[in-house]
Order: sequence, then C-alpha cells, then structure tokens
Amino acid sequence: MKALRLAVACAVGGLALAATMTTPTRAQQPAPAAGNAPTMDAIRARGTLICGVTTGLAGFAQPDSQGVWRGFDVDYCRAVAVALFNDANRVRYVPTTAQARFTALQSGEVDMLARNTTWTLSRDTSLGFDFTGINFYDGQGFMVKASTGVRTARELEGATICVQPGTTTEQNLTDWARANRIRFTPVVIERLEEVVQAYVAGRCDAYTTDVSGLAATRSAQPNPREHTILPDVISKEPLGPLVRHGDQRFADLLRWIHFGLLGAEELGITSANVQQRMTDANPEVQRMLGRSGDLGRMLGVDNAWMANIIRTVGNYGEIFARNLEPIGIQRGPNALWTQGGLQYSPPFR
Repeated sequence: MKALRLAVACAVGGLALAATMTTPTRAQQPAPAAGNAPTMDAIRARGTLICGVTTGLAGFAQPDSQGVWRGFDVDYCRAVAVALFNDANRVRYVPTTAQARFTALQSGEVDMLARNTTWTLSRDTSLGFDFTGINFYDGQGFMVKASTGVRTARELEGATICVQPGTTTEQNLTDWARANRIRFTPVVIERLEEVVQAYVAGRCDAYTTDVSGLAATRSAQPNPREHTILPDVISKEPLGPLVRHGDQRFADLLRWIHFGLLGAEELGITSANVQQRMTDANPEVQRMLGRSGDLGRMLGVDNAWMANIIRTVGNYGEIFARNLEPIGIQRGPNALWTQGGLQYSPPFR
C-alpha cells in the first residue's frame, strides 16, 4: 500500500508539473539553426541544384527531343528544387555512369543522386552515403530475344549475358549462377547505351539488370514484342535518392519530400485539386499543405513547400503514371499500402 501511495503521489506531481508547462506558440518556435545545412546553403548560394542522374533510361531519366530531361527520377530532382526555390527549373542534370556515380557524389560534383541505385548496407556505411527512402521497389531480371524460345532463366546455361560493372547486378548474377550451378559468360560493358547496343546486336544472349530497366529498354526498341522479359526475379533492389553523410537536414528534406508525395496520393491531393484542398478541414491535409503548423520551417524551407511541389510535379501516383506506365511498368509493390503495396508515409505531424 505504501508503494502504491508513493506511485500515485508521483503521478499527481508529474501532472501538476506538466500543467505549469506551456507549449511554444508558432512565433516562439525556434528557427532552424544556421550553419547546420551545408549542402542546402551551398545550393541556395549557387542558385541551382546539381542532380546526378543516369546517362539515359526511358521513363526514369532521359532528355527529350528538345534536350529537356524528363522521367520519374528527374521529377524527384525537380521536387527538391521546388522545395528550395519554388522553381522546378533550377536544376542542372549531370549524367553519371554506374561506376562514376558514387565518386561524383563523394567529391561534391553533384548534390544528390536520383538514379537507379540500390540501397545496400555497404553503400549506406562504407561509402559514406545516406539513402533517403525507397521510391521504387525493384528486382533483377533477364531479357532475351523472343526468337530464342527461352522461357526461364534456368535455360540460360552456357549463355553469354550482358551486364554493367560496378553494380549490384553484376554480383547478383554471379551469386545466382553459383547457387543454381549455371555456367555463363559475362559481357561486361560500362555505359548503359553500349550494353543495350551489344544485346540488340547479338553480342550476348541475354541482358540482365533491374526489371524496370529491362522494361525501359524494351519499350525503346522498334518492336518491343521481339524481346521477352523472363519471369524470374533473382534479387531485391530497393531504389531511391541518396546524399552524402554529414548533412542530416538535407537528407531529412529529401526523405520528407518522398513521404509527402506518398501522403498526398493517399489523401487524394493532386496537382489539379491542391488549391481547392487548401481549405480542407482534415488536420493532416492542413499540416501537409502548410496551412497550419511549422513542418516546412522545421526542414528549413517554406511552410508551403509541399503544396508547391504537388502543384508542380503532382503526387507519387501522378509521377508514376506520367513516366512509368507508358513504358509498361505497373504499380505492383509500388502501390500504396492501402492498395496492397509497400509504399507508406509516416504521419505529417
């Protein structure tokens, strides 16, 4: 009983103490500390975000006939520029190969990478990077010419297989072949365009990379039906943007841009209705669009950051539909969690 009376007394005392404390008002909230966001400071001083992208992959990052970069990854670069400048055009795109991409980020040649890069433990630690989220769940597969009659990857015994060096793809291929006792001859070529040319020219029997990359490559061929993506998926390839270690503020911004794009889709906020939703009574919508709270300011940007992004690039579903559905990639695991997928945003509060 004595112990019980003591516990109750402590609880009551705690409540009394809590009652004397006040929550800071909006005006009292501290501004983001100066000097703790070196990458964002450098980008703002320069006036342009420098974004590392692939050398050209349909649906993800590729210049159009006027030289304007377009694609799923490109839209993530544009979203960051909107958050920082409210101007999606203030981006310089730097094409990077699979082997050169990490050096470009480590050396500061680019501010961030938004290209098909797999999140792995070694890249997250020993290379000194922070992955800011998984914006595309993928897996490695194989593509062959339909005329070969090959229907499964196990029929590739003795085949020549085109692959890029310096990728998880190269290691996955070796591991899969060893585990399944399949002999193959690798044709290792660095630049994506040259790998595809080698495959199309018949220098290799099969081409292996992420299934999304295979779909993009097949869609760009004169007759896509002449190429078959085999049903075998031999790895997990979680893809997403990455930044250098040591600048948590910039990493937080990219992370919450991704979550905001997902959250907007879940809440039904689109580029077409974002203005009308500004008066929505839903508290989550109000916070996301900057009508209440200081969520943007906590990230070092304007409170209207997410409203501006949605207005400019749309939500995650719009970005996916605009860039990836035309080349035959369906949502699959990249559907929202409410629709049986893996994409999920923490709460905006």
